[in-house]
Amino acid sequence: MLSELAIKNFAIIDDIRISFKDGFSVLTGETGTGKSIIVEAVNLLLGSRASADLVRAGCDNAELEAFFDFDEHSQAETILEEQGIDSSNGLIVRRVISSLGKSRVFINSRQSTLDFLKQVTHNLAGISSQHAHQGLLKKENHLDILDEFAGTTDLKNGVRNLYQTIVPLKKKIRELKESLDTKRKEQDFLEFQINEISDAAIVPHEDEDLEKKRDTLLNASKIFEATNRSIHEIYDREGSLIESLSFLRNDMEKAGTVDESLEKIAHQLSGTIFDLQDIAEQLRNFSSTIDLDPASLETTDQRLDLISRLKRKYGGSLDALFDEYEAMQKRLSHTTEIEKQIIVFEKDIQQGLKVIDQKAKELSTLRKISGEKLSGLARIELDALEMAKAEFKVAFSTQSTSQSTSQSTSQSTGQSTGQSNGDSDDIATTAGEKIGPNGMDKVSFLLRPNPGEALKPLVKIASGGELSRIVLALKAVLSKTQSLETLIFDEVDAGIGGATSEKVGLKLKQLSQKHQVICITHLAQIAKYATNQFRITKDVINERTCTSIVSLKEETERIEEIARMIGGTSISNATLTHARELLDQASS
Repeated sequence: MLSELAIKNFAIIDDIRISFKDGFSVLTGETGTGKSIIVEAVNLLLGSRASADLVRAGCDNAELEAFFDFDEHSQAETILEEQGIDSSNGLIVRRVISSLGKSRVFINSRQSTLDFLKQVTHNLAGISSQHAHQGLLKKENHLDILDEFAGTTDLKNGVRNLYQTIVPLKKKIRELKESLDTKRKEQDFLEFQINEISDAAIVPHEDEDLEKKRDTLLNASKIFEATNRSIHEIYDREGSLIESLSFLRNDMEKAGTVDESLEKIAHQLSGTIFDLQDIAEQLRNFSSTIDLDPASLETTDQRLDLISRLKRKYGGSLDALFDEYEAMQKRLSHTTEIEKQIIVFEKDIQQGLKVIDQKAKELSTLRKISGEKLSGLARIELDALEMAKAEFKVAFSTQSTSQSTSQSTSQSTGQSTGQSNGDSDDIATTAGEKIGPNGMDKVSFLLRPNPGEALKPLVKIASGGELSRIVLALKAVLSKTQSLETLIFDEVDAGIGGATSEKVGLKLKQLSQKHQVICITHLAQIAKYATNQFRITKDVINERTCTSIVSLKEETERIEEIARMIGGTSISNATLTHARELLDQASS
């Protein structure tokens, strides 16, 4: 519970400290004395964002501090222990708001963050203000209220996580398919180019080899003539080189019998003759390979022309052509990879659709069960708040993927496999009910204040007094499932009076049996039920407006304040007597 609240240099508050107790506490005082400012201070200590405008004029900083007591093993204690923060003596939250706009947060003297503060204080206190009343009118808030009551927040978060997984996958598949369509349009041409190069069967350096071959073919006749002439001179004709050298060798051999040195020359001549014979043989072999067919030159020219054309088309050289060929093969194989990716993603989506379909239907079923329960409990609470003939209902609807809205009357049947339009982000159940990040349900709180009227949305029908009582009724219902330790009501008495205010006060008193209840009120019929009352006043001291707060501990102080609330500035003995009677009625 909230035990201590200290406020310094905040709006019109100079420096006050309030000690709260368990039970039902009320803050009373004239309009404009700063009661709602105190609630705003608590709001900031629970994690709301601060504004430099809240710093008291002429001051550098506003300082807010709250001390909370909580039970052992509470959620707040667990969160603090996980961060290594000692909470054995409770929780002290401190905020320092600079006039320059900066704000600092301290939790048990350790500087912290606003997000962590929200986590710690999430279940410590809840504020119901005029802003909360307006929030109740907004249809988009009704689903969160219902999920809080039904205890389906975790299931809803599970659906949201699945939704946030499936939708990006659907978007990715669309992008891949668009890319695939583009690539498929290019694929035929790409395959033609790959086949064009592949069919040519070009080998490295073939262009250089063909150029040399072409030169040979162009000069084949001359080469053939030169080769055969050489063979004729070396071997074939009468008086050829070999024949002449053979005569010389024979002469040297004969002379060598006389002079051994000539015998050596004869051997050298024999070697030369053998070499010439080898040369002649090589020339004959070479001559037989000379291609004199004009068609060979034509074939070579055609091959060179093909290679030259492909080189010009794919980079200017054989190396560039081979590189482009490899790159085109990779682009072609990438198309196959995209198809594989799409198959994998579609399998993931189908699995996700199956699960989200099951979870969304389970969530919807639990919501409808809890919606009936909430409607019934709210009617009981409204009966206790002088709205016995009013009917409160939680209405459900679903939206089809064709964007038409239909009233949900029954659970869908069929296999537990969700549907998905591949061309959009829509996700639907097997019955075609659209599933969004919060599930498949649209929820609206409807009210029929009087018999014979139609059920209508709260925003179209609820008066200020009715809205105040609906808020209180829902708080009373939700408090049975919430773990909030402190409930704070800012002017829950707006638009009510007489017997209704009596019932509201009694309801707040009943709530205080399970929660610490702090309420700002202008009505004596509510204040009389409080176990603790604080009077807030506003004075001008040294030309500065200051708010002060006093705990009314004595009975006479409470009687005087209740009398002021009844009669205003003019308090008579009759007013005091009436105030005493109200307090006696409450205590009895």
